[in-house]
Amino acid sequence: MELIVATENLSKRYGSRNSTPAVNNLNLRVPRGNLYGLVGPDGAGKTSTLRMLSTVMPPSSGSIRILGQDTRSHADLVREQIGYMPQTFSQYPDLTLLENLTFFADIQKVPRARKQERIEEMLRFTHLSEFRHRRAATLSGGMKKKLALACALIHEPQVLLLDEPSTGVDPVSRRELWVILGQVVQGGATVVVSTPYMDEAERCHQVGILYQGQIFAQGTPDELKARLPFDLLEVKATPRKLMRQVVAEMPGVIEWRPLGDSLRITVPTGTAEQVLVELQARFARQPVEVKLLRQTRLMMEDVFVHLVNEQRQSEEPHERD
Repeated sequence: MELIVATENLSKRYGSRNSTPAVNNLNLRVPRGNLYGLVGPDGAGKTSTLRMLSTVMPPSSGSIRILGQDTRSHADLVREQIGYMPQTFSQYPDLTLLENLTFFADIQKVPRARKQERIEEMLRFTHLSEFRHRRAATLSGGMKKKLALACALIHEPQVLLLDEPSTGVDPVSRRELWVILGQVVQGGATVVVSTPYMDEAERCHQVGILYQGQIFAQGTPDELKARLPFDLLEVKATPRKLMRQVVAEMPGVIEWRPLGDSLRITVPTGTAEQVLVELQARFARQPVEVKLLRQTRLMMEDVFVHLVNEQRQSEEPHERD
């Protein structure tokens, strides 16, 4: 597949050469037409990576190629083909939506014959047409994100780079933003988006899990889930204290954790049916009302928690005999 974004041993250090790198020998591969998600905790290097991809910040070492062009030697050509939406709101608060879009269309050199048509397209696309004369400072958080996205798309870039675009907005606006991103990809663009939300990672074609400046796992959500060495059960019963006691004493359980008023239980791959039968028998011997007991699907949150914990454990110094 044609690679639209590719990095080779990309690194970024702030300060001296001996400082801990924010991005450490990152090798990223994003095929054409993909919605690629960079997920990771705060401080993992997501923002630094996107700033380097967008040419806003030079790397300390390594290389970046976007649409086949090296971002060091052909920065201007690359900038013409990418749209970048930083985490912080970067539009002009005293200007209206229409004025902001006009300004960004001008600095992105959208042809005069195309400019007004493109502005109208972006207002419709982001459902902001009726707010065109409203000052950006008065917009809600979700509307500000949509305006920022419209400004990033105004010049019809082939590559869109988004740094946590849905952080700080309500669930409805977050869902709307991701619907828009899906339409952007369907229109032929390639999107790289960073997010701390695992439900958003489920929506991506490919996911790279970033930790301490390195991607230590990447693939489709289904491929990453298939790497997990466990199955997942869900149980909901009352009284909850007794439910937890039965689960805690159950052999063959790797771990369990509460989720609302139910428990999510991990068991070794292939043992789910056996554990379900045994749990049912143990609950039957107790004054417990079982409302839910089943095997459930793995989620990207399970992938992320397991792989990050696995990575942390591998970094711990081995105890001496």
